[in-house]
Parts: sequence; C-alpha cells; structure tokens
Amino acid sequence: MSLLQIRNLTVEFATASGKFRAVDGVDLSVDRGELLAVVGESGSGKSVSMLALMGLLPWTATITADEMRFEGVDLAGLSARDRRKIIGKEMAMIFQEPMSSLNPCFTVGFQIKEALRIHLGMNRKDRHQRAIELFDQVGIPAPESRLNTFPHQMSGGMNQRVMIAMAIACKPKLLIADEPTTALDVTIQAQILDLLVRLRDEHDMGLVLITHDMGVVAETAERVQVQYAGQKVEEQTVRDLFRTPRHPYTSALLSALPERATSKILPTIPGVVPGQFDRPAGCLFSPRCRFADATCAEIPPTPHADAFGKARCHYVEKIAAGELA
Repeated sequence: MSLLQIRNLTVEFATASGKFRAVDGVDLSVDRGELLAVVGESGSGKSVSMLALMGLLPWTATITADEMRFEGVDLAGLSARDRRKIIGKEMAMIFQEPMSSLNPCFTVGFQIKEALRIHLGMNRKDRHQRAIELFDQVGIPAPESRLNTFPHQMSGGMNQRVMIAMAIACKPKLLIADEPTTALDVTIQAQILDLLVRLRDEHDMGLVLITHDMGVVAETAERVQVQYAGQKVEEQTVRDLFRTPRHPYTSALLSALPERATSKILPTIPGVVPGQFDRPAGCLFSPRCRFADATCAEIPPTPHADAFGKARCHYVEKIAAGELA
C-alpha cells in the first residue's frame, strides 16, 4: 500500500470571469522512503496540487478527487479537526519562500516550539531541547543562540533551514518540499538538497520534491512526474525519463538543458502555458508541440501506459521509437 495515493484530483478556482481549472485529473502516489519529483513550468499545477492535499487553499477553491488517501486513511472524509491532527505532524510541507512563510513578529525558536507544543504536547523544557536538536540536525551553527533570532536577522539559506527544521520537527512520514532552493545561491542549493535527501534516508520519509530544475531531478529523484497546464503528462523512473522521454513536452524540457545543447543557442519551447480562456479543445500542449496535427488539436489524449511508465500523448510509441523528429 502506498504512503500517499491521489487519484483524479481536480482543483477549480472561482473568479469574476468564471471557473479556472488549475489542476485537471492528476494522479499521484508516493511510497515510504521514496523521492518523487514533480516538474513543470510555472502554472502547471504542481504547488496547487500539494496545497490541496494539505488543505491550505482559499475558500474560492473547489477540490474533488476520486481518492485521496494517506496511509489508507481517506483524507476527504475526515473532519477538519481530525485532518489537523495529520497535517503538520504526519504530513508536512516546506514552502517556496521562507521569508514570507515565517512570522516576522516572533523568533524562529518560538515558532518551532509552538509546532512541538501543538502537535506533540511537549513541556517547555523538552520543547527547548528538541528545538536545539533540530537546528543542529539541519546544520544551523550555534543552534541554542539562534533560537532567539528573528527571521529578518538570518539569511535566506538559514531561514530555509529553519523551515526544514519545523517541517521535520514531528518526524513526519511524508514531506513535501515546494521548490526549496528557489532564490538561494548555487552552493546553498546543493547543501539544502543534500540535507533533504539525508533526512529522507534517516527517517524513511516519503519525499515529494516540487521543482522546475531538471538537473536537480537527475541528481536526487527516483521517479518523476511531469505536469503541464494542470495535467500529468508523463511519469517514469528518472533513468528512463532522461534516456527515453515519451511526451513531447518532457523531450522539450530536456532539450533545453545546457549540457544537452548542440549549438550555442539553447532550444526553447515557443508560446506559453494556456490560461483560462485559451485552453485547446484537444491536447493542451498541441499549440506548442512540433509534432501536433489535426488529431492533437481536436481530440484530448488519454494516458498511455507501458512497461516504462505513463504518458498523455497520441503518439507515445512513435516518439519513444524516434519515428517523429
């Protein structure tokens, strides 16, 4: 049984001009100890999918799913009170921007101790000691003195470490990292990723890494889920995906990697991700796809599964065989 199982997740937002579908029938599963990478451009529904799982979307969002289970428990069927017992304790999330996620009015020590008080009921002495241990675990120097520091007194990298410490404070079984290295310099990025992988190994956590960096995926993940315009378009192991992508969008993303460039000018994907009013009738990627034909423009493709993984494309076999170029 998977640690997390999501099937046919859809998220729609009510707007002044009608409903906007940000997530469209996404499936996702994670096993204990597994590192799943979710990749795609901005607007592909990566973060919204996970925020829906965590119950952190605003009231304007309508969330539906055929299945949303964590350790076999139906999350959709839980009361708000019972769900809060899981969120933050059994299932935790590291958000994209640490400076906007941490409360500037309280010290970082107070904020992590508050999580320990609410979820684990620790007394003051135990909370203090556990906070020191967590700061030391995530590589924050002089951890005890740092407890009295406010977020604005720390660097972006240190604040991200605080966020990670808060996320793992209750030893969650599932950790979601939403672009945890955004806006950090390259050296700090590598340290944060190494830290996440080490924590995954030490605690046997399921880890979902949301990113747009295919280089990070290649170095850290075991399985990759590619999303485009709210839909899952491909899922494979990292090795198979980099060797034989089965969807034109995945292939285009990989072609844009500098190390794969065959000329001085990097390849790009023309156009933009479709929005609320310009979604094609057929394949959502068809306006930007160099292989698209009339079938692609008119008929939505269904996910095609084979021995390697899944891809949402009419011509999976031909692309994988190199027959389309």
